[in-house]
Amino acid sequence: MANASFMAGHLLPFGWDTVVVDIQWYEPAARAGGYNNGAELELDGYGRQLPATNRFPSAAGGLGFKPLADRIHGLGLNFGLHIMRGIPRQAVRDALPVEGTDATANQVADTSSVCAWNTDNYGLDHSHPGAQAYYDSQLRLFASWGVDFIKADDMLGPYFAGEIAAYRRAIDRSGRDMVLSLSPGRALSLAHLDHLRTNADMWRVSDDLWDSWEDVEAQFGRMARWAPHQGPGSWADADMLPVGRIALRAERGNARLTRLTPDEQRTMLSLWCIARSPLMLGCDLPSSPPETLGLLTNRDVLDVLTASRNNRELLRDGHLVLWAAESTTSEDRFVAVFNTGTAGVARTLPLADLGLPGPASWTAREAWSGTWAGLTELYGAPALAVDPPAHGVRFYRFSRNLD
Repeated sequence: MANASFMAGHLLPFGWDTVVVDIQWYEPAARAGGYNNGAELELDGYGRQLPATNRFPSAAGGLGFKPLADRIHGLGLNFGLHIMRGIPRQAVRDALPVEGTDATANQVADTSSVCAWNTDNYGLDHSHPGAQAYYDSQLRLFASWGVDFIKADDMLGPYFAGEIAAYRRAIDRSGRDMVLSLSPGRALSLAHLDHLRTNADMWRVSDDLWDSWEDVEAQFGRMARWAPHQGPGSWADADMLPVGRIALRAERGNARLTRLTPDEQRTMLSLWCIARSPLMLGCDLPSSPPETLGLLTNRDVLDVLTASRNNRELLRDGHLVLWAAESTTSEDRFVAVFNTGTAGVARTLPLADLGLPGPASWTAREAWSGTWAGLTELYGAPALAVDPPAHGVRFYRFSRNLD
């Protein structure tokens, strides 16, 4: 609620509008730093996960997440939750009934289908009609709580096409519009694009991303592959942004502020936005430094996320990486000049190589500094002098000069 209140008060006007409860909300003994193998979960009589009341007291009395969702909605925000693929092993062990059917959990489970890193669930055997009925029942429960967003995990690696399609059907039958986000997806292939677009709203293209430069740098190639395919209702997702205070009880490492430098954080935000990845925060907002708020509310950078087209990587020359996009609300153009190396660079780049058509003249403002760029000439043609620092970026918004 502290994060939700901060978001509503400071970030909602900039488009940040959803709060998601992440993994293991149904486990009373859940901890940071790994998962409890064979954990006892909070389930109802139909094998559906319930919030652990020692951690979510408002869920007592069978109310589930509805009281929390109502409070979130009262702030003008959406409410989401994380869920694992399949059916709890505990429900299978206890042969709990599947709501509205004669089937039991042990009959609809595929006990050969397991997650490599979490022991909560088995997959479902979709040759049995009770498998779809279980997902339908689970999504009816989530809809009754007022869930707006679902992060469905262990769906993409390997690619579980049947599970994904069944989950989509269950959402469609639930009577509530819910965003479906799939993860993780380190080796996700474009061969699945049509199926993803049909069944999901967004999908992860990497494993978990943490506060290391190596994790950020690896996303350049992935997002260059997926950026041409971004579009309304179907988004490739580069994962959460580890900015600000990313750990109170640390999952990896000690409690800490992000280990990414300010330049690396600006690079990350710039790449996610110009590649049009959904933006999600993995941090404690109230205890994050003021600089984090400035990072998340840069209008020029957020504009390329929400109102641009033709987003693409233009050039990769050693450590210099150029991206460009066009505004959908004006004649403005966006150009991001990244330096993935460990030393600063200085280059002069012809505007024609930045996707800027002539013969019109242009003015350019650098979004992170707010300063006007010094345009120059190279071989008699208009050019831009750039000097991105190590692991840094210069992000430009170009406007036609009407003088």
